[in-house]
Amino acid sequence: MPQITVDYTYASEESIDMEGFTRALHETVVEIAAAKPEACKTLLRAGIAAYGYEDMDQSHTLVHVTIGLLAGRSEETKANLTEAVLDLLRKYVSSEDGVTLHASAEVRDLDPSYRKFER
Repeated sequence: MPQITVDYTYASEESIDMEGFTRALHETVVEIAAAKPEACKTLLRAGIAAYGYEDMDQSHTLVHVTIGLLAGRSEETKANLTEAVLDLLRKYVSSEDGVTLHASAEVRDLDPSYRKFER
């Protein structure tokens, strides 16, 4: 915990600084949600996305960040974290000519059935 997933598409590798973003993201989660640095785990999933009825011509970049936290954080804390993540996306995802960026984030409670193990 926290379990973080970043799903994204990109027009070029230079448009997203994922290394810088994930470092800043972990620091933000620690600061706002009182997580431990070593508990932050992020899965990056690059892919291809379709937008509306348009062809998949890379004229749209999509980035969605999902952060799953153990229950107990206030709605205010979760909202503050979501806004901070959007600010980080503004900083670490650059605009490209002719490409529309669609960025979103959500912070949710992990289901009570959540379990994990480490080896």
